[in-house]
Amino acid sequence: MASSISNSLMWFRKGLRIHDNPALEHAARKSDFLYPVFVIDPHYMEPDPEAFSPGSKRAGLNRIRFLLESLVDLDLGLRKLGSRLLVLKGEPCEVLFQCLKEWNITKLCYEFDTEPYYQAMEDKVKKFCSAANIETFSPVSHTIFSPAEIIKKNGGKPPLSYQSFVKLAGEPSWASTPISTDVSWLPSVGDVGRCLILDDVPTIEELGYQDLPEDDKTPFRGGESEALKRLKECLSDKDWVAKFEKPKGDPSLFLKPATTILSPYLKFGCLSSRYFYQCTQEIQKNVKNHTSPPVSLLGQLLWREFFYTAAFGTPNFDKMKDNKICKQIPWKNSDELLAAWRDARTGFPWIDAIMVQLRKWGWMHHLARHCVACFLTRGDLFVHWEKGRDVFERLLIDSDWSINNANWMWLSCSSFFYQYNRIYSPISFGKKYDPDGDYIRHFLPMLKDMPKEYIYEPWTAPLSVQVKAKCIIGKDYPKPVIDHEVASKECKKMMHQAYELNKKMNGNVSADDLYNLRREEIEDRGHKHKKLKQTKLSFASPE
Repeated sequence: MASSISNSLMWFRKGLRIHDNPALEHAARKSDFLYPVFVIDPHYMEPDPEAFSPGSKRAGLNRIRFLLESLVDLDLGLRKLGSRLLVLKGEPCEVLFQCLKEWNITKLCYEFDTEPYYQAMEDKVKKFCSAANIETFSPVSHTIFSPAEIIKKNGGKPPLSYQSFVKLAGEPSWASTPISTDVSWLPSVGDVGRCLILDDVPTIEELGYQDLPEDDKTPFRGGESEALKRLKECLSDKDWVAKFEKPKGDPSLFLKPATTILSPYLKFGCLSSRYFYQCTQEIQKNVKNHTSPPVSLLGQLLWREFFYTAAFGTPNFDKMKDNKICKQIPWKNSDELLAAWRDARTGFPWIDAIMVQLRKWGWMHHLARHCVACFLTRGDLFVHWEKGRDVFERLLIDSDWSINNANWMWLSCSSFFYQYNRIYSPISFGKKYDPDGDYIRHFLPMLKDMPKEYIYEPWTAPLSVQVKAKCIIGKDYPKPVIDHEVASKECKKMMHQAYELNKKMNGNVSADDLYNLRREEIEDRGHKHKKLKQTKLSFASPE
C-alpha cells in the first residue's frame, strides 16, 4: 500500500520573513512538499486613477513598492533554502481554495491576523478547511502577546490604559526561550498543476502603475534582509538603546532620523517583533542603567501591543460612530480644509513640510505625526480624525490598522488621551528643534531663501523681504488657511462643549445631538461676528 503524501501550504500575508516564523516552521515539519504562497489582492493592489495620489484604492505607491521589495527579498530567502515564493493574483479566498484543491493540501499554515478584513477572510478559510478535512495552524507571531489572551485575562474586555495593559501582560511566555532565527532547509515545491503562478514577483509597472520620479520615492527599502540589517545597526549602539527615551527626539532630523525606522518592517512582518523584543531585552540585562516603559525602546513595542489589543477587543475601532471608547465630537466636514492639509497648502511651513515628507517618503518622525494630526483635528482645523486617518493609511509605508486608528483617536483627544487644552503649535513647536528652518527649506524649496526669523511665519515678512527671497506669500506659497490663535481657542471651546455633552449623555450621544451642538456653535459664532461688526461700525461713526 502506497504511503500518503503530505502537502503543506504556507499562506503569507504579513509575516514576510523566514526568521521566527512559527507558521512556516510548522508547515515545513513532516511535509513532503511545501507551497509558499502570496496572493496579490486587488482590494489593496489594483490601481485607482481616482485617488488623490498614485496607488490603489487603499495604498499609495510607496507602500506598494515596499511590499513588492519585501516579496522579492522573501523569494530570494526561500530560494536559498531550496524553495521559492508562489505569487498569484485574485480574490485571496477564491485563489487559496483553488490551490488547496489542486495541490491536495493536507495542512494550511498562516500567521494569525487581528485586522477585521483578515479576520473575515480567516473565518471563510477555516470553514472551507474544516469541510475539506484540511489541518489549519495559525499561531500568534505578528505581536509579542496574544490579544485574545490578554482580553480573556481582563474579564473579556481590552485594558484601556497602557499601565493596566503592561501590568496584565507581564512577561511573554516565550521570553526565556531563544527565538529561532536559523532555517537551513525547507521541503521543495511540488507540482503546481493548473494554478496560474506568476513567473516572478511583479514590478510596479506590471501591476499597471507608472513609477514615481526618484525624488518622490521613499528612501527605505523593503524586505527581511534590510530589516535585520537595520536592527543590527540600531542595537550595535548599546548606550543609545539603554538611554532611548520617547517622546524625546528631534522631528526635524531627516538626513539621519532620530529613531529606529523599524516600523514599516514590523508592519509587514519583515522583522519579528518577538525577536526585536528579545534582542533589546538582552542589551538591557547587560547594562547598568536603562530607561523603562513607557518611554524605553521596549516600551515602544509594548505600546504597539497595547493598541493591537485595544483594537482587537473594540468593535468599530476604526470609526467614531458606535465605538464605545471614542468620544462623540461634532467635527467639521470641510473638504477644502482637508485638501489644504493633505496637499501641504495650509500656509504653515512646519505643517506643510511634514506633509510633503509624508507624501514623498511615506514616513515621518512620530512627533511630526503628532503635530499634523493635532493641527487637522482639535488644534486648528477641527476636521474629523477619520479623514486624517485615511490620508495616513494611504501614504504611510508603516500604516498599520490598529496603530493608525489608535493614534488618531489619541491625538484628536477622542480616546486614550483627554487633555485637549495641550496642543502642538504649528509655529513654535518646530522652531524649538530647528530654529534655522533647515527641515522646511529641504521639503519646501520655495521657502529656501526666506530669512530664518520669518521661515515659520512667512506671511509676517515685509514684501521687500519676500521679493528678495523670491517667494511672495499668496502667490509662490499660500497664505495661512486660518488664524492659529483664533482657531485654537474655538477648537478648545468646541472640545469642552463636546466633552460636557458626552458626560451628560453618558457617552450615548446621537447624530442629532452632535448636529445641534455644531449648529449652536455656528450660530454663536455668527452672533459674535455680528456684534463685533456693529461695534466696529459704532466706533467708525462720528458722534
